[in-house]
Amino acid sequence: MGPSRSEKASLPIAFSDNRSSYPYAKRRPTSISSPARLAALLTAALAAILLLHCYWGPGAGDSSGFKLADVAEEVLPYNDFLGRAKQILKRVPLIDGHNDLPISLQMRNGGQINGLNLTDLGPQYHTDMKRLKEGRVGAQFWSAYVPCTDYTKKSDDVRFTLEQIDLIHRMVDSYPETLEFARSSHDIARIHKHGRVASLIGLEGGHQIDNSLGTLRQYYDLGVRYMTLTHTCHTAWADSCTGEPLHGGLTDFGETVVGEMNRLGMLVDISHVSHDTMRDVLRVSAAPLFFSHSSAYELCKIPRNVPDDILRQLPKKDGVVMINFYPRFVSCSANSTLELVADHISHVAEVAGPEHVGLGSDFDGIDVVPKGLEDVSKYPDLIAELLRRGFSEKEVEGIVGKNLLRILERTEQIAKKSRGEKPAELRASLSNIESRKRHHLSLLNGSRQKLLYFKTALAVKKALGGKRLEFVGWE
Repeated sequence: MGPSRSEKASLPIAFSDNRSSYPYAKRRPTSISSPARLAALLTAALAAILLLHCYWGPGAGDSSGFKLADVAEEVLPYNDFLGRAKQILKRVPLIDGHNDLPISLQMRNGGQINGLNLTDLGPQYHTDMKRLKEGRVGAQFWSAYVPCTDYTKKSDDVRFTLEQIDLIHRMVDSYPETLEFARSSHDIARIHKHGRVASLIGLEGGHQIDNSLGTLRQYYDLGVRYMTLTHTCHTAWADSCTGEPLHGGLTDFGETVVGEMNRLGMLVDISHVSHDTMRDVLRVSAAPLFFSHSSAYELCKIPRNVPDDILRQLPKKDGVVMINFYPRFVSCSANSTLELVADHISHVAEVAGPEHVGLGSDFDGIDVVPKGLEDVSKYPDLIAELLRRGFSEKEVEGIVGKNLLRILERTEQIAKKSRGEKPAELRASLSNIESRKRHHLSLLNGSRQKLLYFKTALAVKKALGGKRLEFVGWE
């Protein structure tokens, strides 16, 4: 989701579009007639022969019992970047770490989808069934998002969250030819092989558990596979990137939340959190670090992005940053391009390694999009750009989906080893929370909180007392 207005005020004046400074940008295709090119073609031809042998030979298949390929791939010219990109997306599931279609449907249609044609929603949306197929999307984390609310008032955060989870389940069940619900890394691989989009749930804000570990566990049972520790407000136990720090990172209860997520097998998402909270999670989490939709701070210096000192530590925790496409996080302005998004991918690959970067578009949660990445159908063009820059096919396969699959599988393995542990029972101190407020809201326009919603979001206006809201985007 897009930045708050206070974040916009801190945006840098200018952004350097100097792609030549990145080694990945310097790589160029070799000459078609070069010895290296001929060797590559011979290697590819040999690989195709071996692939056919594996497919037709006895016992062909992977460890899960699936065949390695339906047909042998055509060997494409090195510089057919789009063709090669589509081949990669056929054999590897493209996994997007964050899509806000559910809250967009809630805001525009009150969550009523029975009479809505989700196959073709038109240009006011970034996502529909038709464009998911055009974009070769293999798996999608659908965001179950509700706004931050003031702790001093009665909160319906849990009820709203359950309604969002229910909406996601209903959407998946309504389009079985395109979508299938997934709960594990194995499910993602299986569903992709069957030609459907594996659909998972991510929870976008720790305020949505209402300081209850029991609620967190119930969300997991309903299919939630990651939780963002904060949104654009501090929780009672973790600092957001927005506003003055309240805790200096994680509290003791916050560390317990992270530990319980590790025990469950739920990815700990640290997009939106403060840099100190990122460092605390790096220290206490047994599972890999995960940013569902963030970009590189060095290229766009806003608190919402990930600084290089954190990027350099990703290999220690086998973490992955899923790059956000929102122009205000990419170029620090309303204008951006596919190439600038690729710059952020290149930067993370340079600092942390190509094994530690992925894709987290934020589609349908942003008010502007990069030129060339207008909706989910444009993914092949982005993958082609990475190949054009000289990323190897193995590296691109990781960025597309294998990196995320790796850390999800690792998180599942850690949970499996923790099965003998009893669920955590620590309770947050209500008196302590009351004294600080459960959510230290980031105030916009002085003393008034304005949530980042559509002007026509009548349901949210009613929930918030009928206040007039202006849509900027929800990042």
